[in-house]
Amino acid sequence: MPSEFDLIARFFTRPAPSAILGVGDDAALLELSSGMELAVSTDMLVAGTHFFPDTDPRKLGWKTLAVNLSDMAAMGAQPRWATLALALPSADEAWIAAFAQGFFDCARAFNVELVGGDTTRGPLTIAVQIMGEVPRGMALRRDGAKTGDDIWVSGQLGDAALALAALQGKADLAASDLGLCLAALYSPQPRVALGLALRGLAHAAIDISDGLLADLGHILESSGGGAELLLANLPCSAAVDRHAATALGLHCLLAGGDDYELCFTAPASRHEAVAALSQQSHLRLTRIGKIVAEPGLRVLDAQGRAVAIEETGFDHFA
Repeated sequence: MPSEFDLIARFFTRPAPSAILGVGDDAALLELSSGMELAVSTDMLVAGTHFFPDTDPRKLGWKTLAVNLSDMAAMGAQPRWATLALALPSADEAWIAAFAQGFFDCARAFNVELVGGDTTRGPLTIAVQIMGEVPRGMALRRDGAKTGDDIWVSGQLGDAALALAALQGKADLAASDLGLCLAALYSPQPRVALGLALRGLAHAAIDISDGLLADLGHILESSGGGAELLLANLPCSAAVDRHAATALGLHCLLAGGDDYELCFTAPASRHEAVAALSQQSHLRLTRIGKIVAEPGLRVLDAQGRAVAIEETGFDHFA
């Protein structure tokens, strides 16, 4: 039976050339670039809560890092380093090897170095701390939204939530739709390049992990004011659109979560700049509403009538 240190050495010790000292000591030693601030975030994934215990470990490895990179994207930070803590029921080397492969596939794609972590025996639980750099005073924050700002989202919403509904037996999807939705659930693409491009353009930003309404609500809570969203403007795939008139479709668009797209606000005067950014980055950016002075978050239908909303997003303790 391999020891904890054998597992770390075999599967998680990789070169970290940008670190002064990486994996293998009591702590990593890192040096920020001149004029940069350190952005730090931590996420935990628990089997049975965040993912099915039988999830493909390679896909789980990718998603484990990707969801943390999404936090860096939302801050306009360049991700640099990560630490990884794993609680494992057993030292299943095949599972660990596949997980490590997915994790490092994502790390290579976004030029992130693993510089430390821990392993222990216990219920399958994964925690990543991600660290990045952002020029001093340039971080995108939740508290910067201003009355009159346009509200934008990247990509499309609802695919991951629809995939989860299908896996839970709550939705019946054609094979082609299921494949696309499962890709969104298991292999999210963190919008790091978009976050960097939004520095100096967006007033506020957040990544959509718990659902559009819940996460936009965090911007409103931090910034003050309210928001009006246009339901007809919400970008979605054909698969989600086929359910748009149902309660499930509304849930996927507004409250399903696991999208890992960016929601951001920008001055209405910068509409053309955002549209140009969309073209340059080949990434769909959609204006979905505006920040208003009146508190509260209202979703409006095509006739301008308020849509009744029963849930706003995921809450671990609700």
